Amino acid sequence: MSASRKPLTGVRVLVGRARGQASVLSAKLLALGAEVIEIPFIEIRPPRSYKPLDTALKQISQYDWLALTSVNGVEALSSRISQLKIVPEQLAHLRIAAIGPATAKAIENLGLRVDVVPKQYVAESVVASLRGKVNGRRVLLARARVARDVIPRELRKLGAKVDVVEAYETVVPGASKKKLSSLLREPENRPHVVTFTSSSTVRNFVKLLGGRGRPPHTMLGGVQYASIGPVTSASMRELGLPVHVEASQYTIQGLAQAILELKGKSRELPL
Repeated sequence: MSASRKPLTGVRVLVGRARGQASVLSAKLLALGAEVIEIPFIEIRPPRSYKPLDTALKQISQYDWLALTSVNGVEALSSRISQLKIVPEQLAHLRIAAIGPATAKAIENLGLRVDVVPKQYVAESVVASLRGKVNGRRVLLARARVARDVIPRELRKLGAKVDVVEAYETVVPGASKKKLSSLLREPENRPHVVTFTSSSTVRNFVKLLGGRGRPPHTMLGGVQYASIGPVTSASMRELGLPVHVEASQYTIQGLAQAILELKGKSRELPL
């Protein structure tokens, strides 16, 4: 297929995933002919202390379930079990829940078996998929420092004893504010579509634009906003961003497909 015939030819898309994670979405969009601009809205950092995670891992034999809600959490887990010289066999007794296929694949790459991947890749579906499986069981949830409390709260209602440990934190990248401001200053250089892959990317995008004094989209005429799923969309609406399209499958592939659908129905995007 020639570049001129690719479905997203002429469409500028801003990808705000963390460095090291943007490449998957960018590659899919580039293959569809889009012009991709990468400015990270989030930066992944180690937690302030690994002590809670390390303590839990040293006592991993006491847990029945391990729940992981992102590839970042899996990578942190991998780093710490290596540092602590814990071998995968020591985790073999665990039943493991992953929030989605990318997280599940990362877990399996560690030589571990994933028992539960919900049909919809959100916290509520993780809880639903564990109903009837965790009563009286001990669950270790490794996640970001700031995250929704749906999983631990609802699993406790189901009778589980849940330990939540910080595996990483997300922060606003210092260098992105100037880059984003420069990009958006001139209408002819602005992206046609801005992508959001988590609530953190939404919150940090608003912070990078100067906070929530007024809805960011009022300053960015003609820009469309694409969401990876309903939780991200809810954060967008809460912070004053319209949701022009939401992925029906809450994955990177689903987000790329949603942008294709957006082009088909939006007069704001180049033909």
